[in-house]
Formats: sequence, structure tokens, C-alpha cells
Amino acid sequence: MVTNGSVQSVDRAARVMEILARDGTAGVGEVARELEVHGSTASRLIGALEAHDLVARDGATGRVRLGMGVLRLAAATRSGLDMTAQAGPVCDALAEELGETVNVAVLRDGAAVNVYQAQGTRTVALHNWVGNRTVLHATSSGKMLMAHLAEAELDAVLETPRERFTDATVTDADALRRLFDESRERGWAEAVEEFEQGLNAVAAPIRGPEGRVVAAVSVAGPAYRLGPEELPVAAEVLIRAAEEISRRLGHRAEIAL
Repeated sequence: MVTNGSVQSVDRAARVMEILARDGTAGVGEVARELEVHGSTASRLIGALEAHDLVARDGATGRVRLGMGVLRLAAATRSGLDMTAQAGPVCDALAEELGETVNVAVLRDGAAVNVYQAQGTRTVALHNWVGNRTVLHATSSGKMLMAHLAEAELDAVLETPRERFTDATVTDADALRRLFDESRERGWAEAVEEFEQGLNAVAAPIRGPEGRVVAAVSVAGPAYRLGPEELPVAAEVLIRAAEEISRRLGHRAEIAL
């Protein structure tokens, strides 16, 4: 029978591993203070984790770090952290909620490549974008991916010529940088008839376990349904979906101890 004490021990053991993931190493006393428990309790928790190779002690200093067992567990779950497998159910629900097309795109060789698509209930006819390469500067997903590039990578991308698809397409490098800054600050990017006349879209970032942006999830629809005034509302829903996908991929926005 599982008791409250057993659950508390599991919770404390998990928190020990989170402390080590955050700080790299820690002494028994440091762990005890952060958990607000007696030193002997912290030592027993660490001993139990050490028995399963989840933590290891330094023989010289006695400090504790994560052990090789963590790598074994990570390898066992890696296949379950596939982007499409984790994002699919969330995107399907999002498309049903918003009634518009939802896509997940990743950055590949200077383009946004769509890896998953969910068709909205209000969509009459739809091009299947899965596997297609789309431009970065004129799409919401592309902008979001560019906005989170390292400065050197962004400079390299912006050095290449950019095609103008509609009168609204932004091609100026400085103007794009300003848009990227705004997108990072508010948490979403938009494309208002920039890639295709009459088509609007908004995108939010998907983060991997280390916090790095690994993909973007977007919702797109005709301008008469998804006008500029509707984009911020759609973005709020989209951000929540992106956070859920990120969580499924192993990202934790904040470790609360």
C-alpha cells in the first residue's frame, strides 16, 4: 500500500535530481537545506538514488552529481520524444478548437520544413504542407524560428537575398530584426498576407529539454476569418499549445523547489 510518507519520499528524491540537474553537483548539507530536511534524511535519499545509479558521489569531496542511470532512462524514452508523436495530439485538438489549419515546422538548411499538419474544421480545401520547404522571412513559423537563431546564424541567413511574394512581404534586414525582437518579447510571430494574398498566420515557439527553440507551431487561415485583430486572441491559445508540446518534449519552463 502506498502511504503519504512513500509519496513524500518519491517527491523529495525527484527534487534531489532536479537540484543536481540545475547545479551540477551538491553536498549532502546543501541538499538538506534546500529540501528543508535533516541531513540524515537527505543522506538516505541520496543513498537510495545511488543504489540505482541515478546519482554518484565524488570519492574525494563527497559531493553528489547525476549518475549514469539517468542516461539509461533517457535512452529508453528517446524514441517516445519524437516531435510529430508528441505534437500531433496537441495540434489536432488545437485545429478543432480554432477551426483553422495548424502546422509544426522545424528549421532545415535555411528553410522552414513542415513536419505535421492538422486540418481545421472550417477548412474547405487545403494544400498539404507536410514535407514542404517554406521561406523563413514571409511565414509566421519561419519568423519565429529566425527570431531564436544565434546572432551569427541570423546574420548568415539575412545575408541571402529575400523574395517578395506580396506587397506586404518584409524583405529589409533591419525591419526583420525589429520584428524578431518584438516576436521574442511577446512570444508569437505573425504573417499578415506576406506569403500569400488573403492568408494570415501566427506562430509560437516549441522548446526542447534544454530550453532551446526546436520548432514552431502555427495556425493559418483566410484573412476574412483570421484577420489582424483576431491574431492576438489566436496567439494566446497557440502559446498554451506550444507550451504543452514543449512539456511533452521534456522542457520545463521553471523548476520550482
